[in-house]
Amino acid sequence: MASRRIDPKMKESYSAVKYVQIEGLALMKIAKHCHEECASDVVIAQGALLGLVVEDCLEITNCFAFPKSVDESINDEKYQLDMMKSLRQVNVDHYHVGWYQSSDIGNFLSLPLLESQFHYQTSIEESVVLIFDAPKTNRGFLSLSAYRLTPQALTMFKENDFQPDTLKSLKVGYDHLLVKVPVVIKNSTLTNILLSELNFKIKVEEGSEHLDIGTATVLEGQLRHLMDRVDDLNQEAIKFNRYQQAVVRQSSDKHRYLQKRALENQARAAKDEPPLPEEDITKIFRPLPVPPRLPPMLMATQVDTYAEEIAKFSTQSLAKLYMTKAMNTNH
Repeated sequence: MASRRIDPKMKESYSAVKYVQIEGLALMKIAKHCHEECASDVVIAQGALLGLVVEDCLEITNCFAFPKSVDESINDEKYQLDMMKSLRQVNVDHYHVGWYQSSDIGNFLSLPLLESQFHYQTSIEESVVLIFDAPKTNRGFLSLSAYRLTPQALTMFKENDFQPDTLKSLKVGYDHLLVKVPVVIKNSTLTNILLSELNFKIKVEEGSEHLDIGTATVLEGQLRHLMDRVDDLNQEAIKFNRYQQAVVRQSSDKHRYLQKRALENQARAAKDEPPLPEEDITKIFRPLPVPPRLPPMLMATQVDTYAEEIAKFSTQSLAKLYMTKAMNTNH
Protein backbone atom coordinates (compact mmCIF):
# COMPACT_ATOMS: atom_id res chain seq x y z
CA MET A 1 0.00 0.00 0.00
CA ALA A 2 1.38 3.40 -0.96
CA SER A 3 2.20 5.74 1.84
CA ARG A 4 0.01 8.84 1.96
CA ARG A 5 1.61 12.26 2.09
CA ILE A 6 0.46 15.19 4.16
CA ASP A 7 -0.38 18.31 2.20
CA PRO A 8 2.43 20.90 2.67
CA LYS A 9 -0.21 23.64 2.94
CA MET A 10 -1.65 21.85 5.98
CA LYS A 11 1.78 21.76 7.61
CA GLU A 12 2.24 25.47 6.90
CA SER A 13 -1.14 26.42 8.39
CA TYR A 14 -0.49 24.10 11.33
CA SER A 15 2.70 25.97 12.24
CA ALA A 16 1.24 29.41 11.50
CA VAL A 17 -0.21 29.87 15.00
CA LYS A 18 2.13 29.50 17.98
CA TYR A 19 -0.19 30.83 20.68
CA VAL A 20 -3.61 32.39 21.22
CA GLN A 21 -4.12 35.77 22.86
CA ILE A 22 -7.63 36.55 24.08
CA GLU A 23 -8.96 39.84 25.40
CA GLY A 24 -10.32 39.75 28.94
CA LEU A 25 -13.67 41.18 27.83
CA ALA A 26 -14.10 38.46 25.19
CA LEU A 27 -13.25 35.81 27.80
CA MET A 28 -15.84 37.24 30.19
CA LYS A 29 -18.48 37.09 27.44
CA ILE A 30 -17.59 33.45 26.80
CA ALA A 31 -17.70 32.67 30.53
CA LYS A 32 -21.06 34.41 30.94
CA HIS A 33 -22.58 32.52 28.02
CA CYS A 34 -21.24 29.12 29.15
CA HIS A 35 -22.39 29.65 32.76
CA GLU A 36 -25.88 30.64 31.61
CA GLU A 37 -26.27 27.75 29.17
CA CYS A 38 -24.87 25.14 31.57
CA ALA A 39 -27.33 26.30 34.22
CA SER A 40 -30.27 25.70 31.84
CA ASP A 41 -31.42 22.61 29.96
CA VAL A 42 -29.01 23.31 27.09
CA VAL A 43 -25.83 21.47 28.09
CA ILE A 44 -23.45 22.67 25.35
CA ALA A 45 -22.86 26.37 24.67
CA GLN A 46 -21.19 27.38 21.42
CA GLY A 47 -20.21 30.62 19.75
CA ALA A 48 -17.95 32.31 17.22
CA LEU A 49 -14.53 33.83 17.88
CA LEU A 50 -13.57 37.06 16.15
CA GLY A 51 -10.16 38.68 15.83
CA LEU A 52 -7.10 38.67 13.60
CA VAL A 53 -3.76 36.98 13.06
CA VAL A 54 -0.60 38.94 13.92
CA GLU A 55 2.52 37.04 12.84
CA ASP A 56 2.42 33.78 14.86
CA CYS A 57 -0.26 34.97 17.30
CA LEU A 58 -4.00 34.52 16.93
CA GLU A 59 -5.60 37.48 18.70
CA ILE A 60 -9.21 36.97 19.85
CA THR A 61 -10.78 40.35 20.47
CA ASN A 62 -14.50 39.62 20.38
CA CYS A 63 -17.07 36.83 20.22
CA PHE A 64 -20.77 36.17 19.96
CA ALA A 65 -22.96 33.24 20.93
CA PHE A 66 -24.65 30.89 18.48
CA PRO A 67 -28.45 30.68 18.77
CA LYS A 68 -29.82 27.84 20.86
CA SER A 69 -30.32 24.62 18.93
CA VAL A 70 -33.89 24.37 20.24
CA ASP A 71 -34.83 27.50 18.28
CA GLU A 72 -35.46 26.09 14.79
CA SER A 73 -36.74 29.40 13.40
CA ILE A 74 -33.20 30.85 13.23
CA ASN A 75 -30.84 29.96 10.40
CA ASP A 76 -27.36 29.56 11.87
CA GLU A 77 -25.41 30.68 8.79
CA LYS A 78 -27.60 33.71 8.18
CA TYR A 79 -27.40 34.62 11.88
CA GLN A 80 -23.59 34.53 11.83
CA LEU A 81 -23.37 36.60 8.64
CA ASP A 82 -25.78 39.19 10.04
CA MET A 83 -23.79 39.40 13.28
CA MET A 84 -20.46 39.89 11.51
CA LYS A 85 -22.02 42.48 9.19
CA SER A 86 -23.42 44.39 12.18
CA LEU A 87 -20.06 44.30 13.97
CA ARG A 88 -18.30 45.60 10.86
CA GLN A 89 -20.72 48.52 10.65
CA VAL A 90 -19.81 49.61 14.20
CA ASN A 91 -16.07 49.24 13.47
CA VAL A 92 -15.53 46.13 15.61
CA ASP A 93 -13.28 43.21 14.61
CA HIS A 94 -15.49 40.93 12.55
CA TYR A 95 -13.03 38.40 11.07
CA HIS A 96 -13.96 34.82 11.95
CA VAL A 97 -10.98 33.06 13.59
CA GLY A 98 -12.62 30.03 15.20
CA TRP A 99 -15.29 28.99 17.65
CA TYR A 100 -15.75 28.11 21.30
CA GLN A 101 -17.63 25.43 23.20
CA SER A 102 -18.46 24.73 26.83
CA SER A 103 -17.22 21.65 28.64
CA ASP A 104 -18.47 19.61 31.58
CA ILE A 105 -15.42 18.84 33.75
CA GLY A 106 -13.20 17.78 30.85
CA ASN A 107 -16.00 16.07 28.91
CA PHE A 108 -15.84 17.88 25.57
CA LEU A 109 -14.15 15.60 23.04
CA SER A 110 -16.54 14.10 20.49
CA LEU A 111 -16.79 13.24 16.81
CA PRO A 112 -18.99 16.31 16.02
CA LEU A 113 -16.34 18.56 17.60
CA LEU A 114 -13.58 17.05 15.43
CA GLU A 115 -15.72 17.33 12.30
CA SER A 116 -16.63 20.95 13.08
CA GLN A 117 -13.00 21.87 13.67
CA PHE A 118 -12.05 20.16 10.40
CA HIS A 119 -14.52 22.35 8.48
CA TYR A 120 -13.30 25.46 10.30
CA GLN A 121 -9.62 24.69 9.81
CA THR A 122 -10.00 23.86 6.10
CA SER A 123 -11.87 27.11 5.42
CA ILE A 124 -9.97 29.29 7.94
CA GLU A 125 -6.42 27.97 8.25
CA GLU A 126 -5.56 29.66 11.55
CA SER A 127 -8.83 28.83 13.34
CA VAL A 128 -8.94 27.23 16.78
CA VAL A 129 -11.60 25.77 19.03
CA LEU A 130 -11.64 27.29 22.52
CA ILE A 131 -12.89 25.04 25.33
CA PHE A 132 -14.23 26.71 28.48
CA ASP A 133 -15.05 24.43 31.43
CA ALA A 134 -17.73 26.26 33.41
CA PRO A 135 -18.27 23.71 36.27
CA LYS A 136 -14.54 23.49 36.91
CA THR A 137 -14.13 27.28 36.80
CA ASN A 138 -16.95 27.62 39.34
CA ARG A 139 -14.79 25.70 41.80
CA GLY A 140 -11.90 28.11 41.47
CA PHE A 141 -9.97 26.38 38.67
CA LEU A 142 -9.93 28.58 35.57
CA SER A 143 -10.14 26.09 32.71
CA LEU A 144 -9.54 27.56 29.24
CA SER A 145 -7.85 25.60 26.45
CA ALA A 146 -7.36 26.07 22.71
CA TYR A 147 -7.03 23.16 20.28
CA ARG A 148 -6.24 22.61 16.61
CA LEU A 149 -6.32 19.48 14.47
CA THR A 150 -2.94 18.03 13.55
CA PRO A 151 -1.91 17.72 9.86
CA GLN A 152 -2.37 13.93 10.14
CA ALA A 153 -5.93 14.35 11.42
CA LEU A 154 -6.72 16.91 8.69
CA THR A 155 -5.54 14.48 6.00
CA MET A 156 -7.53 11.65 7.59
CA PHE A 157 -10.78 13.64 7.61
CA LYS A 158 -10.10 14.97 4.11
CA GLU A 159 -9.79 11.45 2.71
CA ASN A 160 -12.72 10.28 4.88
CA ASP A 161 -11.01 6.92 5.29
CA PHE A 162 -10.72 5.53 8.82
CA GLN A 163 -9.50 2.01 8.05
CA PRO A 164 -6.55 0.60 10.02
CA ASP A 165 -4.19 0.62 7.00
CA THR A 166 -4.98 4.27 6.30
CA LEU A 167 -4.37 5.32 9.89
CA LYS A 168 -1.13 3.34 9.91
CA SER A 169 0.14 4.97 6.71
CA LEU A 170 -0.72 8.43 8.05
CA LYS A 171 0.83 7.58 11.42
CA VAL A 172 -2.31 8.77 13.21
CA GLY A 173 -2.74 7.70 16.82
CA TYR A 174 -5.04 8.71 19.63
CA ASP A 175 -2.48 11.31 20.67
CA HIS A 176 -2.20 12.77 17.14
CA LEU A 177 -5.74 14.10 16.72
CA LEU A 178 -5.54 17.44 18.51
CA VAL A 179 -2.72 19.72 19.55
CA LYS A 180 -3.06 22.12 22.45
CA VAL A 181 -2.18 25.75 21.73
CA PRO A 182 -1.00 28.01 24.61
CA VAL A 183 -3.52 30.67 25.64
CA VAL A 184 -2.58 34.13 26.96
CA ILE A 185 -5.16 36.43 28.54
CA LYS A 186 -4.58 40.12 27.92
CA ASN A 187 -6.36 43.09 29.47
CA SER A 188 -6.14 46.72 28.53
CA THR A 189 -4.74 49.24 31.01
CA LEU A 190 -8.23 50.58 31.80
CA THR A 191 -9.49 47.04 32.45
CA ASN A 192 -6.61 46.36 34.85
CA ILE A 193 -7.41 49.55 36.74
CA LEU A 194 -11.08 48.53 37.00
CA LEU A 195 -10.16 45.05 38.25
CA SER A 196 -7.88 46.55 40.87
CA GLU A 197 -10.69 48.78 42.12
CA LEU A 198 -13.13 45.87 42.20
CA ASN A 199 -10.62 43.78 44.12
CA PHE A 200 -10.66 46.29 46.99
CA LYS A 201 -14.47 46.35 47.03
CA ILE A 202 -14.93 42.56 47.24
CA LYS A 203 -15.32 41.34 50.78
CA VAL A 204 -12.95 38.66 52.01
CA GLU A 205 -15.73 36.17 52.79
CA GLU A 206 -17.16 36.52 49.27
CA GLY A 207 -13.93 35.30 47.73
CA SER A 208 -13.50 32.33 50.04
CA GLU A 209 -15.20 29.90 47.65
CA HIS A 210 -12.00 29.80 45.60
CA LEU A 211 -10.40 27.91 48.49
CA ASP A 212 -13.20 25.34 48.61
CA ILE A 213 -11.58 21.90 48.91
CA GLY A 214 -14.80 19.92 48.58
CA THR A 215 -13.74 18.29 45.32
CA ALA A 216 -15.05 14.77 45.94
CA THR A 217 -18.03 15.23 43.60
CA VAL A 218 -15.82 16.57 40.82
CA LEU A 219 -13.36 13.69 41.03
CA GLU A 220 -16.24 11.22 41.25
CA GLY A 221 -17.74 12.60 38.04
CA GLN A 222 -14.42 12.51 36.22
CA LEU A 223 -13.73 8.96 37.35
CA ARG A 224 -17.21 7.90 36.24
CA HIS A 225 -16.61 9.35 32.77
CA LEU A 226 -13.20 7.65 32.68
CA MET A 227 -14.63 4.23 33.60
CA ASP A 228 -17.39 4.57 30.99
CA ARG A 229 -14.88 5.34 28.24
CA VAL A 230 -12.62 2.47 29.33
CA ASP A 231 -15.59 0.07 29.14
CA ASP A 232 -16.51 1.39 25.68
CA LEU A 233 -12.91 1.05 24.54
CA ASN A 234 -12.82 -2.53 25.82
CA GLN A 235 -15.95 -3.35 23.79
CA GLU A 236 -14.34 -1.90 20.67
CA ALA A 237 -11.21 -3.99 21.32
CA ILE A 238 -13.37 -7.14 21.59
CA LYS A 239 -15.06 -6.31 18.26
CA PHE A 240 -11.71 -5.82 16.53
CA ASN A 241 -10.34 -9.08 17.99
CA ARG A 242 -13.39 -10.94 16.67
CA TYR A 243 -12.82 -9.38 13.26
CA GLN A 244 -9.19 -10.53 13.25
CA GLN A 245 -10.22 -14.05 14.26
CA ALA A 246 -12.82 -14.10 11.45
CA VAL A 247 -10.16 -13.00 8.95
CA VAL A 248 -7.85 -15.83 10.09
CA ARG A 249 -10.66 -18.40 9.78
CA GLN A 250 -11.63 -17.16 6.32
CA SER A 251 -8.01 -17.25 5.17
CA SER A 252 -7.67 -20.82 6.42
CA ASP A 253 -10.92 -21.90 4.70
CA LYS A 254 -9.81 -20.24 1.46
CA HIS A 255 -6.44 -22.00 1.59
CA ARG A 256 -8.09 -25.41 2.12
CA TYR A 257 -10.54 -24.74 -0.69
CA LEU A 258 -7.75 -23.88 -3.15
CA GLN A 259 -5.76 -26.97 -2.13
CA LYS A 260 -8.80 -29.19 -2.62
CA ARG A 261 -9.50 -27.59 -6.00
CA ALA A 262 -5.87 -28.07 -7.11
CA LEU A 263 -5.92 -31.78 -6.14
CA GLU A 264 -9.19 -32.33 -7.97
CA ASN A 265 -7.80 -30.66 -11.10
CA GLN A 266 -4.75 -32.93 -10.93
CA ALA A 267 -7.00 -35.98 -10.71
CA ARG A 268 -9.08 -34.76 -13.67
CA ALA A 269 -5.91 -34.11 -15.69
CA ALA A 270 -4.74 -37.70 -15.05
CA LYS A 271 -8.06 -38.93 -16.50
CA ASP A 272 -7.75 -36.54 -19.48
CA GLU A 273 -10.78 -34.65 -18.24
CA PRO A 274 -11.08 -30.86 -18.53
CA PRO A 275 -10.25 -28.86 -15.35
CA LEU A 276 -12.91 -27.34 -13.21
CA PRO A 277 -14.25 -24.00 -14.50
CA GLU A 278 -12.67 -20.91 -13.11
CA GLU A 279 -14.62 -19.36 -10.25
CA ASP A 280 -14.53 -15.95 -8.71
CA ILE A 281 -12.98 -16.58 -5.31
CA THR A 282 -14.17 -13.18 -4.02
CA LYS A 283 -17.79 -14.28 -4.53
CA ILE A 284 -17.24 -17.45 -2.53
CA PHE A 285 -15.19 -15.77 0.19
CA ARG A 286 -16.51 -12.23 0.43
CA PRO A 287 -14.14 -9.73 2.08
CA LEU A 288 -15.12 -9.06 5.67
CA PRO A 289 -16.02 -5.43 6.46
CA VAL A 290 -13.25 -3.79 8.45
CA PRO A 291 -14.54 -2.04 11.59
CA PRO A 292 -13.75 1.70 11.49
CA ARG A 293 -10.96 2.74 13.82
CA LEU A 294 -12.00 6.35 14.42
CA PRO A 295 -14.49 5.65 17.28
CA PRO A 296 -11.99 3.62 19.38
CA MET A 297 -9.26 6.16 18.63
CA LEU A 298 -11.57 8.91 19.86
CA MET A 299 -12.34 6.90 23.00
CA ALA A 300 -8.63 6.44 23.67
CA THR A 301 -8.12 10.19 23.32
CA GLN A 302 -10.99 10.78 25.77
CA VAL A 303 -9.41 8.37 28.27
CA ASP A 304 -6.11 10.21 27.97
CA THR A 305 -7.87 13.59 28.43
CA TYR A 306 -9.80 12.40 31.50
CA ALA A 307 -6.64 10.98 33.08
CA GLU A 308 -4.80 14.27 32.47
CA GLU A 309 -7.70 16.29 33.94
CA ILE A 310 -7.90 14.06 37.02
CA ALA A 311 -4.16 14.37 37.63
CA LYS A 312 -4.25 18.15 37.17
CA PHE A 313 -7.36 18.61 39.31
CA SER A 314 -5.95 16.43 42.09
CA THR A 315 -2.70 18.39 42.11
CA GLN A 316 -4.53 21.71 42.36
CA SER A 317 -6.79 20.36 45.10
CA LEU A 318 -3.78 19.25 47.14
CA ALA A 319 -2.28 22.72 46.75
CA LYS A 320 -5.49 24.24 48.11
CA LEU A 321 -5.50 21.75 50.97
CA TYR A 322 -1.98 22.66 52.09
CA MET A 323 -2.71 26.36 51.62
CA THR A 324 -5.81 26.11 53.81
CA LYS A 325 -3.91 24.10 56.40
CA ALA A 326 -1.17 26.74 56.54
CA MET A 327 -3.74 29.52 56.92
CA ASN A 328 -5.46 27.69 59.78
CA THR A 329 -2.11 27.11 61.49
CA ASN A 330 -1.21 30.80 61.28
CA HIS A 331 -4.56 31.78 62.80
